[in-house]
Amino acid sequence: MEDDSEPEQSSWAYLPDVCLRHVFHWLDDRDRSQAALVCKKWSWAMYSGSLWRSRTIIFYGRPSRARTMEFQSALWYVKKFGKYLEHLEIKLSNPYNTAFTQKFQMTMRGLLSHLGKRNSRLVSLSIKYLELDRLIWKNVVRAQFIKNLATFLKRMSKQLDYLNLKGARVTLEEGCELLNSLTCLTNRSFISEINIEDFFGLHLPVYSSTLFHQTMSKFHSLVILTFNYNCISDELLDILREHTAHSLCTLNIKCHIHDPHGQVVWGMSWANLAKRAPKLNVNFFFERVVRHDHLARILLAEIPVRSISLRSCYSSDPDWIMRPTLTNLLPAYWHILQKLTLELDNDHELLDDELLQLILSCKRLLFLKVWAFLSVTFMERLLQNRAERKCILTTIKVRIYTAQQETSEEDRLLCDIYRKFKNLIDSEINYFVITYPMA
Repeated sequence: MEDDSEPEQSSWAYLPDVCLRHVFHWLDDRDRSQAALVCKKWSWAMYSGSLWRSRTIIFYGRPSRARTMEFQSALWYVKKFGKYLEHLEIKLSNPYNTAFTQKFQMTMRGLLSHLGKRNSRLVSLSIKYLELDRLIWKNVVRAQFIKNLATFLKRMSKQLDYLNLKGARVTLEEGCELLNSLTCLTNRSFISEINIEDFFGLHLPVYSSTLFHQTMSKFHSLVILTFNYNCISDELLDILREHTAHSLCTLNIKCHIHDPHGQVVWGMSWANLAKRAPKLNVNFFFERVVRHDHLARILLAEIPVRSISLRSCYSSDPDWIMRPTLTNLLPAYWHILQKLTLELDNDHELLDDELLQLILSCKRLLFLKVWAFLSVTFMERLLQNRAERKCILTTIKVRIYTAQQETSEEDRLLCDIYRKFKNLIDSEINYFVITYPMA
C-alpha cells in the first residue's frame, strides 16, 4: 500500500528567520549565492538587508588568477546589495602600474555612481592608502577619480558621519576640494569623524593655507579629527574652538620627520581650545621626530595630552638623546597622560632611571609599551613599584634590546622576575616582556 502522506521536511525548514540570517552572516558571497538556491525562504534570507550593511572591498595590485574577478565582483555587490550598505571600506593594496590604477578608477566611477543613486543609508566611508602622488597615477586618471569622489561626497554629505581618506596624498587644492564636497549643499558639515592622516602630499605646509582654514571652518560637529601636524596652526585651533568646541573630544595628530613641523604654535591657542572643549583629549604619534628641541616646540604644557607615541625608526641623527625628553618634557603631563609608547633604537644611553621616574610621576598612566635598550632589572623595579601601588599600569609590553646575540641569561632573569610577581601579573596586568638581540 502506498503512503499518501507528505514527505517529512528537514528541520532546517523550521529554522527561525533570525537564526537563518545568522547562518548566512558567516558565509562568503559565493556560498550565500549557492545557499539561496535551496528554497524561497533561503532566497529571501539572502536578500536580508542586515547581511549587507558592512563591506570591505580590497583591490589587490599584484595580479593573480584568484583575483581576476575582484573588479567585477565589487560592481556586482554594489548593484545587487548597495542599497543596504551603511559602512563601506575600500582598500587599495600595492598598486603596481598605470593600467591597474586606470581600471581601479573606472570601477570606482561605476561603484560610486550606483551608490550615489540608490543608497540612502551610507554613514561610514573609508578609502585608504590611495597614494595619488605616485607616478602610476596618470594626471587624467587621477583628476577623474578625484572628480568622481567629490561628486559622490557631495551626494552623501547629508548622511555621512565618518570619512577616512588616510594616505590619499593629494595636493592642497585637491584635498580642500574633496573636503569642501561635504559642505556643498548647506555650506556646513555635521560629519562627526574625519581621518585625513597623510591626506596631503609630503612637504606641504598646510598650516599656512587660507584655503585649508576656510575649508575647516565649515565643519561644525566634529567629535574626532585625525590629521598631521603640518596642518596645525593658531588659526586652525581658533577655528576648532569657534565651531566644534561643543562636540570635539579627540585630536589624533601624526608628526613625521618629512612633514613640516617647525611652525610656531602658541600655548595660549591650545589653552583657549582646551578651555572651550573640556572633553578634549590629544594623542600624538611621532615618527622619527626625536630631537628634544623639535619636540619641545610641539609638546606644549597647555595641550591636554592623553597619549604619546615616539618612534625613532633608525633615526638618521646619530647624536639624538632621549633623556631630556623623559626628564623635562613629558613630566608636564603627569596628571593626564594615560598611554605611553616608546620605540627607541639608540644604544648610547641607558634610560632605566629616567623612564621609571616618569612612570611613577604619571598618576593616570595605564598603558606602557617600550622597545629600547634597558636592563633586565628595570622590569623587577617596575613590577615592585606596581605591587606597592605606586603606579596603576594595567598593560606592560616591553622589548628589551641587547647588543649581544646570546640572551639566555637575560631570559632566565626575566623568568625569575615573572615567577616573583606571578600573582600580580596574572590577575591585574596585560603583560608581555622579551629580550631582543640587535646585533
